[in-house]
Amino acid sequence: MCNVKSGSETYAKLYPEFSSDGVLRLGNLVPDFSADTTMGPMKSFHEWIEGKWAILFSHPADFTPVCTTEIGRLALKYKDLEKKGVKLATLSADPVESHNKWLEDVVAHCENNVTIDFPIIADPTREISVKYGMLDPNNLDLENLPLTIRAVFIIGPDKKLKLSLNYPASVGRNMDEIVRCVDALQLSAKHSVATPANWPYNHDSIGKKGWAFLLPTVTPEDAKTHFPDHHSCKVPSGVDYLRLTDVSKLNLNN
Repeated sequence: MCNVKSGSETYAKLYPEFSSDGVLRLGNLVPDFSADTTMGPMKSFHEWIEGKWAILFSHPADFTPVCTTEIGRLALKYKDLEKKGVKLATLSADPVESHNKWLEDVVAHCENNVTIDFPIIADPTREISVKYGMLDPNNLDLENLPLTIRAVFIIGPDKKLKLSLNYPASVGRNMDEIVRCVDALQLSAKHSVATPANWPYNHDSIGKKGWAFLLPTVTPEDAKTHFPDHHSCKVPSGVDYLRLTDVSKLNLNN
């Protein structure tokens, strides 16, 4: 068991709680809001999070083809995310009545037998979308399809933005990648590690598949004491910064 304090706490202090220009960025406290949803009124998004991890997944409108498949695929991941302590909500710039009709199509179109067990937030005024930087305020009152409202926000228990992804209307979102991001964020939050590119399929060529890097905040002394089996990758610079550790040996429940 590793007792090294997570370096992610040190890194978190580098982010301001609020941006100086009002634009939502990584590390910022996400905006609170109240809204109607397919599961009843949401009085406060912050209260809904309740100290858990959360994902806010947005759509420009109901009855759009790509979004229809995305809701279905999200439904297939819901139980897995729930086990990881993650709450899930989606948002669409239409009213609840439209959402409920649309969800009938979502369930019918999905190849698997799914139920939609998470709320679909109504944002017909697009005010929430503006708060989250998905829509330019000058486009708030336009009747055109707000194609920029296609984002994924992963939010920590501290209600701060940990990761955001933006997609065009022509590219469907990959739910396996979103779950992978959650796994990586939770791993880093608990332990002083960072996941390499393509994790958990990284470094297979040197027999270290799925291993993660120790953060620079881990001193050489702590690396030896708490990660005795870590592997330092040799590089021409001679700098010992590519330090891999077997995450399967970490206590992932602490």
